[in-house]
Amino acid sequence: MNHLISVISGPTEVFFSPGEDCLGAILGLLHSASASLHLCVFTVSDDRITRAILGAKRRGVEVRLLTDNEKLYDDGSDIRQLARAGIAVRVDNTPNHMHHKFAVADRRTLLTGSYNWTRSAALYNHENILVTAEPRVVAAYAEQFATLWEAMTPFT
Repeated sequence: MNHLISVISGPTEVFFSPGEDCLGAILGLLHSASASLHLCVFTVSDDRITRAILGAKRRGVEVRLLTDNEKLYDDGSDIRQLARAGIAVRVDNTPNHMHHKFAVADRRTLLTGSYNWTRSAALYNHENILVTAEPRVVAAYAEQFATLWEAMTPFT
């Protein structure tokens, strides 16, 4: 099965790692976005994902990224690179961790799960991704993103 999906073929699909299936689901979602891409992730350190996010920005997709403030300066973190490329980034400056791992593309497709957007997640970890176009579920995550976006601090 080719997991570099351009659209969701059914209401919900699931993917598991280790292996490339979860990565393929993320890349598929990033490549399929045409208008907006709202990313809410603990960190991004997989260069393949970073390239796809930058590609979406170059295609004219509005990309917004929420992340944890303590992960900004980790070795391998690509968050600062994404911010320098003009992607709007906001960070959680509370004592808590912003530990979500979800993305909403075009307000119609949701990707979520335990999968960290890191190279080691694909290579070593038992993780999961769920991708759905179920309108009520997508709307709930889109609303949570909007709430967090307003509450978090712009990263410059």
